[in-house]
Amino acid sequence: MAATAAVLRPLHRHLTQVLASQQEGILPYPLGLEIKPLPSSGRRRCLWAKQVPMAGASEASPGTGVYKTTEDIKAELYLALQGTNRGVFGLTSTKKLKIETLVEQLESRTPTPNPTDHLQSKVDGCWKLIYSTITILGSKRTKLGLRDFISLGDLYQTIDVAKGRAINVINFNAKGLKLLTGQLTIEASYTIASKTRVNIKLENSIITPDQLMNLFQKNYDLLIEIFNPAGWLDITYIDDSLRIGRDDKGTIFVLERVAQESV
Repeated sequence: MAATAAVLRPLHRHLTQVLASQQEGILPYPLGLEIKPLPSSGRRRCLWAKQVPMAGASEASPGTGVYKTTEDIKAELYLALQGTNRGVFGLTSTKKLKIETLVEQLESRTPTPNPTDHLQSKVDGCWKLIYSTITILGSKRTKLGLRDFISLGDLYQTIDVAKGRAINVINFNAKGLKLLTGQLTIEASYTIASKTRVNIKLENSIITPDQLMNLFQKNYDLLIEIFNPAGWLDITYIDDSLRIGRDDKGTIFVLERVAQESV
């Protein structure tokens, strides 16, 4: 019996540590461990663990130990995105990890597993970018004047499924010039590549008005390089109000549906 206790003692320590991690929310999902001592003669020789069912839940959100519905995860994602400016100018590693963990949670439970079969009903229309891993940092931000002189406004995407076209509109405001607002418009075409993927081709781009084009003229190629949609895009989550995609560059896009009049 002494030999058995010696073998089981490390297992007891390990299970105790696992239970502590579960209670602290460190594990990505609750294991529902319940550790009980086996009968012994006044001495705890070993322990056993069993899986305890967690009622009314199908999956847990990472790091919280609390099961969530899809709507709960979406609400938490919107909360995490507050004050991030869509992530374009960088985030702390902690904030970025939290957002992208929530994104992965949504992707794992997409209600539309074959989105390209439902482009007309699910994708067609106008969308507003609320998060992206595209970043404009350091010298790129300086060259484009996006530190003090020019501010980056809302980014919209209008998808016309009937024509196989997508139009991206990136709004800008030049602070030093009174009432000068404008936009970069990028037109692209797409073709279906699989049940989840589309191939995208850049067709045309233009900055209006001319005064704004003059400000970006020297670094226009850099601007297009940042926002060029060419390549492929996987639609990894879509419902009636939210869409998530990942492209061939590893970029994540999170967009919310908006009315056409908002653009």
